[in-house]
Amino acid sequence: MSPTRTRFFFDFRSPYSYLASTRLADLPGEFDWRPFDVLALMKQVGNVPTTVICKPKQAYARQDLGRWAALYGAPLSPNPGMSAVDGPRLLHAALAARALGHGKAAAGRLFRAMWAGDAPLATSAEVAALLADLGVTTELIDAPERAAELEANTAEAVELGVFGAPSFITEGGLLFFGNDRLDFLRRALTA
Repeated sequence: MSPTRTRFFFDFRSPYSYLASTRLADLPGEFDWRPFDVLALMKQVGNVPTTVICKPKQAYARQDLGRWAALYGAPLSPNPGMSAVDGPRLLHAALAARALGHGKAAAGRLFRAMWAGDAPLATSAEVAALLADLGVTTELIDAPERAAELEANTAEAVELGVFGAPSFITEGGLLFFGNDRLDFLRRALTA
């Protein structure tokens, strides 16, 4: 019998996706790492990134992220060049790596570079340099099919009821949203 495969919908711009990604090895089954454009999805489903528009929630979220990182033993030091990062470019890089069979490894590196590192991520060349040993090139990141793949993953997430990142969909179709729902996901996967 093959292990349970849960779809993990993530976006590198989501620090909670980063935190969740650090815990997946502790959960049963396997995960299908699915990059998607959380901002495009939120527009489609009528969700709003409240930590961006609500200053008190933004301040709280910074503290909350620190608490979760400490609980998980995960490093947390947002990339100082984050304002120059093009979120879809990182997602395209993850999709390029996925096509080469290295999606999980690439996503791990990109998450760490975004939320626990200082690697430059402003251009396709900089992102490709971070993933070069996985076979990811600037040409693969910028290939037209990456945008179509990202759009397809985002459409799939919308169809499955996803409204933010991170989100998990079990083989049985159960949706779990947020890194703070991993215990519930664990229970569902072991049931």
